[in-house]
Order: sequence, then C-alpha cells, then structure tokens
Amino acid sequence: MISIAPYSLERLETATLKLTEPKPKLKADHAQGIIYLDDNTQLRGILAIAWDYKLGNRSALEWILDQYKEKKPKDGTIAAKFNTYRFADYKTQVIDLLQRVCTVSVETMHIIRQMP
Repeated sequence: MISIAPYSLERLETATLKLTEPKPKLKADHAQGIIYLDDNTQLRGILAIAWDYKLGNRSALEWILDQYKEKKPKDGTIAAKFNTYRFADYKTQVIDLLQRVCTVSVETMHIIRQMP
C-alpha cells in the first residue's frame, strides 16, 4: 500500500479559558496560507500553489473542509436521534488528511507546471 507523506504544516493551538468545547470553523484564508479548524486550532504554512489544485470548481483542501463541517438536519427528530457526528471526534484524522492532501496538491501542481 502506498502512503503519502504528510506535508509539514505548523499546527498552532491557542489556549482559552472557556470550559466548553471549541466551535468548529473549517475555514481557509488563501492569502495567509492558514486553515482555521476550530476556535483554538490553526494550520499554517500552506503554499499558495496548493490552492491551485482544483477538483471541479474548488481546491482539494476546500473539498475536505466542506465535507467535514458539522451540518444540522432541518428535521428536529432526525437531528435529535441520528445526528451524532462531531468534528472534535475526528479532528486528528482531519489534520492528517489535510496534510496529506496538501502534499498531493503541491506535488501535482509542480508536475503540471513542468509540462510543456
């Protein structure tokens, strides 16, 4: 099985005095090269070229951020009984996935730009 090496991104954790769980954000700042995962966690050092690798109309990194957002069902019964997804439960795996997709994005764009 082939494994992609995780891209070296800086993980910045900010401490808060809140007793509640940090609220998921999953937003990207392309200009700064930052992904805001939640109120306390940022991933920094994302190269601008990583955002250029598109899958349809969005970058691969944006697809991941969108798919891991917490979504609330409109039906209250469904939300109460079946909506058990919480981003905090998958935060470590999402960070690892983002690092690996960043590697694929950067390497793919380098290959594409070398083509005639």
